[in-house]
Amino acid sequence: MSPDDDTAAAAQLPPLQLLHQDERLAVVNKPAGLMVHDSKLARGEDDFLADRLREQLGRQIFLVHRLDRATSGCLLLAFDRETASALGKSLMGGEVQKDYLTVCRGWPAEESWQVDHDLDGGPGKPVKKPAVTDFQRLATGELAVPSGEFSTSRYALLRCQPQTGRFRQIRRHLKHLSHHMIGDTSHGDGRHNRIFRMQGVHRMLLHAERLRFPHPDGSTLDVRAPVDAAFQKALDLFGWDVPPGGLQSPP
Repeated sequence: MSPDDDTAAAAQLPPLQLLHQDERLAVVNKPAGLMVHDSKLARGEDDFLADRLREQLGRQIFLVHRLDRATSGCLLLAFDRETASALGKSLMGGEVQKDYLTVCRGWPAEESWQVDHDLDGGPGKPVKKPAVTDFQRLATGELAVPSGEFSTSRYALLRCQPQTGRFRQIRRHLKHLSHHMIGDTSHGDGRHNRIFRMQGVHRMLLHAERLRFPHPDGSTLDVRAPVDAAFQKALDLFGWDVPPGGLQSPP
């Protein structure tokens, strides 16, 4: 495919939703299933969020952080190296606070809790480092599908705040708790994933709902991303509404 063909194909795609934009930075609502940038995980793909944004905005962009391909929601980027560096320092300093929504199997016993469980860096990076995630249970529900000795299958809606940035941290911490994330084909529970696919939900249920961070101009930005139709379909199975919630500061 020629560069002209690539440009024509990109023009046919719907524009990415910008949740905030100013002269120095933007927050985009990343769609689930779209890779952020080219990498070893791309497997020959040629459609990346970074390329789409450059074409859509007609300017250079600098990604401040990453989201997994299957994750949707708030993604922060800068338009110049100085701003990218300032935001990167805020991220490393724990000043960028993140809220995620997810659905897990089972009903966690506590309304709020913290997981402090070291994780390695992923394939080829065996050294374990500290990994901390805060969780809140927002709602519980059941589906009329037998699960083991039980006549129904139980699920919970969670809000999560990772306090560190390890490889697939939320997904792996939920596996550690045996409250596997729904739709996670790498660290989840295949039987429960199939139950949701039977209900018409075919995505991993992890959404970067909210970012709060210091703008280099001295103000503070607080940005939210609405869930997509597939995530909303999962919520509607249980009649769940996402309650408003504040971000927790790192301990």
